[in-house]
Amino acid sequence: MSTKDFSYDNTNIPSGEDAVVAIVVAEWNAEITNALLNGAVSTLKKNKVAEEDILIYRVPGTFELTHAAKQILKYNFADAVIVLGVVIQGETRHFDFICQGVTQGITQLNIEYDEPVIFGVLTTNNMEQARDRAGGRLGNKGSEAAIAALKMIDFNLDISEDE
Repeated sequence: MSTKDFSYDNTNIPSGEDAVVAIVVAEWNAEITNALLNGAVSTLKKNKVAEEDILIYRVPGTFELTHAAKQILKYNFADAVIVLGVVIQGETRHFDFICQGVTQGITQLNIEYDEPVIFGVLTTNNMEQARDRAGGRLGNKGSEAAIAALKMIDFNLDISEDE
């Protein structure tokens, strides 16, 4: 199966004009998370999200992304929240616990709140795989998360217009 089989429509991206997007980025593995952040910000700007409407928050690690996203949602000032982090497999089960906790936490936030939380967390076996997904040969998953955010903001607008 080719990587194209796993792609989505990135040609029909809604405008982000008037949207406020919060991005929470983990400091741990900054080489990767900063590349993801750059991809997300670039894509949001390219799709008409004003620079002042891209709110960037940093947290120590991937596990803290859920808490930060919840605080942003609780104060209701963003149309979407993108969380960006990376967890790289090591020799202990720490990888499993962090990945499971963050995945469940973000899922729970998507159930509890109306604004979407976009999962931009890489879970890789090694640093090379992370680099490949943070602007390397497999693209930039931060950019893909930004596209998902714009599509979900548009989805929410469509749903609210149907009421």
